[in-house]
This record gives sequence, C-alpha cells and structure tokens, in this order.
Amino acid sequence: MKRLSLIVFLLLVLWPAAARVCPHRRVPRYDFARFERNALQFPGSPADFDLFLHKLDTLVVTGRGNVRILQVGGSHVQGGTWSDQLRRNLLAMRYGMDGGRGLVFPFAAAGTNTPSSYQSSCSGSWTYSRCLKPESRLGLTGMAVSTSDTAATVFIDLAERERCAWSQTYMFRSVDVLGYGSLEPVLVMGRDTVAGVRRGARWHYDLPHYADYVRVGFRGFPGQYTLTGLYLDRPSSGLTFSEVGVNGAATGSFLKCEDFRRDLALVAPDLVIFSIGINDIQGTDFDARHFVDNYARLVREVRSVNPHCAILFTTLSDSYRHHVPNRFGAEATRALYELASRYDAALWDLFDIMGGLGSIDAWHEAGLAAGDHVHFTPEGYRLLGDLLFNAIMARYETL
Repeated sequence: MKRLSLIVFLLLVLWPAAARVCPHRRVPRYDFARFERNALQFPGSPADFDLFLHKLDTLVVTGRGNVRILQVGGSHVQGGTWSDQLRRNLLAMRYGMDGGRGLVFPFAAAGTNTPSSYQSSCSGSWTYSRCLKPESRLGLTGMAVSTSDTAATVFIDLAERERCAWSQTYMFRSVDVLGYGSLEPVLVMGRDTVAGVRRGARWHYDLPHYADYVRVGFRGFPGQYTLTGLYLDRPSSGLTFSEVGVNGAATGSFLKCEDFRRDLALVAPDLVIFSIGINDIQGTDFDARHFVDNYARLVREVRSVNPHCAILFTTLSDSYRHHVPNRFGAEATRALYELASRYDAALWDLFDIMGGLGSIDAWHEAGLAAGDHVHFTPEGYRLLGDLLFNAIMARYETL
C-alpha cells in the first residue's frame, strides 16, 4: 500500500514537469545556416505569449480546452506546406488533439493553388476576387468567389493530395459558410442535403455525423452568392490551426478586407503568426514607415477581438529582387523588431537564422529554395515548420 501511494505521489509531482519535455524535431546541419540562433525573441514583454503557452500546456497535459492558432501571409502560406508542418508538430504533442481543420477556402473556384494539406474542386461558373485588387467585399481569407450559376458547387476534401502512412485525418461536425448574397447555401453530404441556420452574416450547419469532406450548393434561384470561406469545426477540446495565405499579398492587402475583423471573431485566435512582407520588398523602393503602419493596423484588428492574443512575427526570408540579393530584407527585419517591442510580441528572426543577406543562394544549392530565390521547395518549407516549432518549444519548456 505504501509503495502504491509513493507511485501515485511521484506521478502527481513529476507528470506536469515531464509533460513539458516535448520532442524537438531533428533538423539537418548546414554550414551556411545559423540554426544555433533558432529561438524566439521578445523585445518587449513575453506575457501574452506565455499566456498562450500556458493554455497550450493545459490542453497537452489534461486534454481539456481549445487552442486556436492562425497564420497569415502571402504565397509562403498559401502553399500550405510550412503551416501544415507546424500544425502536424503541434498536434503530435498529444494524441487525439485535433480540434478541427478551421478556416478553409475553395481555391479551385478561384483558379489558383489549394494548400497542400487539403483538396478543393468546383463545378459551374465562378468569378473571383482577391485582396490585392478587391472587386468584392472580402473577409479574413482575402479571397472571394461568386456565382449565379444554378449548377455551381464547391467541394472541400480534407484528404491530403499526397497521402502517406503518417497523414493526419481531420474530421468535423459543424460548418460555417462565410459570404453574402440572395441565394441560400446548402451542404450536400452524399445523398443528404443539410439546410443551415443564418447567424448574422454566415450560415451555420450541424452535421448528422463526422465528416472529412463537404460540398456546398445553392438554392433559391435566380440569385447570386459570394463565398468568402468555410469554417470546419468539431465540438470537442483540441487545437485548431488555420492558415490564410494569398499569392502576392503584402501588408496592405489584408487591410482592404472589410470583414477581416468579423471573421477573426469566428476564428477567435489565441496566437496569430504574421508572415506577411516578402511582397512589400519586391518593388523599386521600400517604405519602412508604411510597412510598420500597415502592420500596426493589422495588430489592432487582432487585439480588438482578443486583447491578449499572442502575436508572433516571422521576419522576411532572404530573397532576390531583380536577380540580385534583396537588401530591403534587413530593413524590414529592423521594422519587425520595432513592432515586436511596441506590441509585446514574439519575433522569429528567419532572416538571421537562414544566414543573412545572400544566404538564399546556399539554400537553393542545398535544394531548400526554389529557382526564383524567393520561394522554398517543399523540403525547405517543411524545414521552416520544424525550426519554428523547435523555437516555440524552447520557450514552452522554460515555463
């Protein structure tokens, strides 16, 4: 009996400490990179970020609670591989921690690439708009597709395009359709049609069973509908990681989205990872003040929804501009340090970790960066996901 009591006591004392010893992802060594500097920096107070980590810790240790993360960016994020690797690593901290796939978009209807972690397709006739030059009212996704076609549908399948033995399966039990118009969206689930309930500016649907795919059609013709996103959720504790990426988007692009704040309230993030900026430095000049002002407005949008939302800025990767190393990258990095100090945000200095100005050449030679010397290869994006996860875990283990 005494031995059993001792075992129970040791479990109660040692389990919380052991729970924080999370496996870091093994990453290869490269002479040109500075992986020894892979850490989060806090030019201001870490209080909000540590609040997020404590909430994550509760979920990991007890299995209770909901943690929501949002990453926002341009083509680095729309491709999906970087976000998906970080998502996989976080979900691996505890078995069964999937809280739903979160915010998705039918990119196929817009004629552009769907993130690597799910598939989209469409039927019928669609027009599209994006936040670079919006022609429709947009929300958090920065994209919209519109139709008045009686046969139009969009389809989201959460099965990865290239499934493997360790692929994550995402299930959901409720759907929110974001958009507006005179048509009523309906869900087509096999032979069943599921009608929704209007909740403000969105339609909400409770499914009769868990699913990993959804098809959206419409009724009430003639008419028109503009779709700006879908939120796929499950009624249980867990972690939800949504990514919002638009090819070519700069810091000012998402400020053109009138319903950005409204959709943020639905996503309700505990952590927002801002990875915008590579397109801000591709022109003939770079205005650091304008860059800071745009980001400040985005942070205010986030904090208006959650005043203590943790913010994590990832600095711009080293890149080329007009076939030569882009010297604006260092200037943008200094601006992001200023923002992190002003808003008590975390900062991950990818520019420095890569090796600084000109390091993109070595990343390309190693098969980690694409031939345009701006984007990364799938292997490179997975490496970014592992590095960022390790940086977050290093902070997590200090709590």
